[in-house]
Amino acid sequence: MIALTFLKFAAVPFFAGLAATSLGFLFLWPASAREAMVRFACTLTVSAVAGPCLAVAAYCWWPALFSSSGQLAMLAGGPAELGVLLVAAPFLVLAGLPAWWLLGAVLLWFERRRSKDIAEIAHDAAEAVRQVRKTL
Repeated sequence: MIALTFLKFAAVPFFAGLAATSLGFLFLWPASAREAMVRFACTLTVSAVAGPCLAVAAYCWWPALFSSSGQLAMLAGGPAELGVLLVAAPFLVLAGLPAWWLLGAVLLWFERRRSKDIAEIAHDAAEAVRQVRKTL
């Protein structure tokens, strides 16, 4: 019972974050080892924090999916929580992916403005917002 509790609270969000990070590595390779570690930590954190919220939202939208997964796990001889956990895990992965992309975009934006001071960076940000508003 203790092992299952550990699996639910620690291992699944961790492995979901690992999966999200590996998907991010497939499409956007980090420039340095430091950037990779920062992105990895950010993806794990967002996956562990926002993932359960996304899983709860999915449960509210598709309750039959979660109940049938629990019944399927019981038919296979496992606990019902394991089936629900296996259905919720992809939502944890999906929650971590935007963190990878957003952090990468922010790091790239700051890297392009490395030699500028804070006022010039703020001016660039305001200009970018103006350009986006014009296109909408």
